[in-house]
Amino acid sequence: MSPNNITIHWHGVFQLLSAWADGPAYVTQCPIRPGQTYAYKFKITGQEGTLWWHAHVSWLRATVYGALIISPRLGRPSLFPFRNPYQDVPILGEWRNANVVEVENQGLALGAAPNISDAYTINGQPGDLYSCSKANTYKLTVVKGKTYMLRIINAALNNQMFFKIANHTMEVVAIDASYTRPYVTDVVVLAPGQTTDVLLVDNQTVGSYYMASSPYISVQGVTIPFVETATTGILVYECATSAIPLMPDLPAFDDTPIAHKFYTNLTGLVSWPTWVSVPKEVEVEMFMTFGLSLAPCGSIGDDTCGGPFGQRFSASMNNESFELPSRLSMLEAFFNKAGGIYTTDFPPPVEFNYTDPSISSDESLLFAPKSTKVKNLKYNSVVQIVLQNTAIIARENHPIHLHGFNFHVLAQGFGNYDPVNGLKKFNLFDPQIRNTIAVPTGGWAVNRFKANNPGIWMAHCHLDVHLPWGLGMAFEVENGAYTAFEAASTTSRSTPMLRNCFLCHSN
Repeated sequence: MSPNNITIHWHGVFQLLSAWADGPAYVTQCPIRPGQTYAYKFKITGQEGTLWWHAHVSWLRATVYGALIISPRLGRPSLFPFRNPYQDVPILGEWRNANVVEVENQGLALGAAPNISDAYTINGQPGDLYSCSKANTYKLTVVKGKTYMLRIINAALNNQMFFKIANHTMEVVAIDASYTRPYVTDVVVLAPGQTTDVLLVDNQTVGSYYMASSPYISVQGVTIPFVETATTGILVYECATSAIPLMPDLPAFDDTPIAHKFYTNLTGLVSWPTWVSVPKEVEVEMFMTFGLSLAPCGSIGDDTCGGPFGQRFSASMNNESFELPSRLSMLEAFFNKAGGIYTTDFPPPVEFNYTDPSISSDESLLFAPKSTKVKNLKYNSVVQIVLQNTAIIARENHPIHLHGFNFHVLAQGFGNYDPVNGLKKFNLFDPQIRNTIAVPTGGWAVNRFKANNPGIWMAHCHLDVHLPWGLGMAFEVENGAYTAFEAASTTSRSTPMLRNCFLCHSN
């Protein structure tokens, strides 16, 4: 029923032997065109917790998204590694009073940053601080003394978010559908694409309390517009008589120390059966720089585009700006050994002082060529990636999402990564496990994963403004010694899928 080409990505689902169902347009499939259908078929194996699904074409995920809650299997002595909640509640959202496709296309046409959203939301409503929403503010009625699980999902396109509840603390018990050691905090921070499960014990005076969420603006070096008004929901105790909710003290918009403290204090839950140990023997080491860049203004004029120096905004990884194919999906090309769709020569990084703000005036670093390059990985190889943020154009916290895998976050910090001192920070015992990592502003993070899932898998910034600019790449993971991938691929694809893939359209 969509008037636009569309696909659905099941964010965080491994898609073991079902890569055709992963969803990113022109990567694992061509879009489902208006009036056509495609059935996604896959098994969820070895995962439980809070994930989500969203459109993966253009900016359509601004309105096409929802929670994907994987319940534990019944029959084991304890369902959760914590007390069973009285109720669990998903929390997510953002709102734009415009056609999101037109907003994105206007920005791309001008080579400029697109217009910002009109509001943030909690479960579909901006809240009391917006006049349009006061009558319909989301309310959660709770019973004093009961424990609730809030499944918080940041579905916003381009904003990391702080989340607080007045007079209450929260106990983080899972992130990205991976259990954590309990971590008590009064503020949760989520990058777009991330999920956080928290236990909330409603043990305060019977009354009304705001749940509030405001943006974390990590950009340094340039000024960007953003919506300053927080979104709110109301936590209402049963039998409460107070009509005026208490408001939490939200962090400053640019409070990087608060954000970094939250992100780095999370650890994995080794004692639970779903824990996956850190793979020890690294076979592939990568150093991946990423950030903004520029592209020539082109048809608009030599110096009349909306980016710095009159050029187009762009973005890159290892100085290559990722460009999606348009006539065949990358996975179809991989499966059928078709040439001319992508190349396997994803380059090593260009060496420079990555976090020095003065590099924004170095013309040799500002422009990144457009390409469709992937990194080839042998099946079951252990991959370690140093993700190095750069200061080209601006320094910013970028959430990097890896399709098809979880990864262990071994360490993260600020400045240029130092392999000697960085190694001393590695947590190889109980690191957090994620599918999306918010790499610190002007900093770095080290991730490790086992490439045990054949297919083509994207790694990209989950700030949607940056993906069409080119802040992404992909991994080509080979088959193992058996042909299960071919067998599963043959049976999991449908005729409409094949028809779409050979009739790709870029509109």
